[in-house]
Amino acid sequence: MKLKYWNSLKKKILIISGGISKERIISIDTGKQVAKELRKNGYVVKICEPDKNFLSITKNFRPHIIFNALHGQFGEDGYIQSILETIGIPYTHSGVISSAKAMDKEISKRIFKKNKILTPKYFLYTFNKTNKKLTSEINKKLGFPVVIKPINEGSSVNVFICTRRNLFSKLNLLKDYKKVLIEQFIPGREIQAAIIGKKKLGAIELKPKRKFYDYQAKYSLNAKTQHIIPVDLPKNKLRQIMNIAHKAHKKIGCRGVTRSDFKYYNGKFYLLEINTQPGMTKLSLVPEIAAYKGITFIELIEWILKDASKQK
Repeated sequence: MKLKYWNSLKKKILIISGGISKERIISIDTGKQVAKELRKNGYVVKICEPDKNFLSITKNFRPHIIFNALHGQFGEDGYIQSILETIGIPYTHSGVISSAKAMDKEISKRIFKKNKILTPKYFLYTFNKTNKKLTSEINKKLGFPVVIKPINEGSSVNVFICTRRNLFSKLNLLKDYKKVLIEQFIPGREIQAAIIGKKKLGAIELKPKRKFYDYQAKYSLNAKTQHIIPVDLPKNKLRQIMNIAHKAHKKIGCRGVTRSDFKYYNGKFYLLEINTQPGMTKLSLVPEIAAYKGITFIELIEWILKDASKQK
């Protein structure tokens, strides 16, 4: 795959990373990896936190582009994007509304369903039912096991697969969220697909040693998750998953790079969620898919920067 790259030495790039979400460490790692690669290629780079000094740093540094390396709440849910819009400097990845839609798992699942994209059955739980009533509702609508998750976290933070036996102990861990998604558990293969602008970049399969592709499986070398590329699927199935990922990207209104997470079971692809700011760490999937397609890390970063520069 060929991309049109942006060869602009001495461009000033401000990277915002860190933040206050539970994905802070991953965000810092992403920021460092991107900064290292940009500096190697002649860019003037500054990294900063999205704190009280952010606006003054931005004003003094006067970047050409802001690379948003934040993850999780306040970083990819439309919050920081709304601030960046007021600054008037081009920034990477999706905008305010599409970021908010994608980050909210209930809203994004509604959009999937409306557009006939298969997604696991679910309902929203607000800790307002007795144990008996909730168990009955799950039996009726979903069946056990189920997946419980916050509606607005990324990187599988606080996601649990639950049976009748451990459901309420796990739900108790999520009470601070006020409402959570209870979702049908889909067994099968874990496959992720990446979209870059209007192009279908490619897919990768994951075989975690753990129960599922959770936070540890994603970011710990000790988890020994197996990454399989190319994905062993018939060509028509590979086309199908890429078409679904592209459709989700378009219907949510995303720009730049996105990664869609699927389960493949009984010949069907179930879209779990779409990520508007995929990680750029050494274990991140989008750079790995890009590399398989012959796109270097700096070429990928430069494409993201060029895409941001076209938004203003």
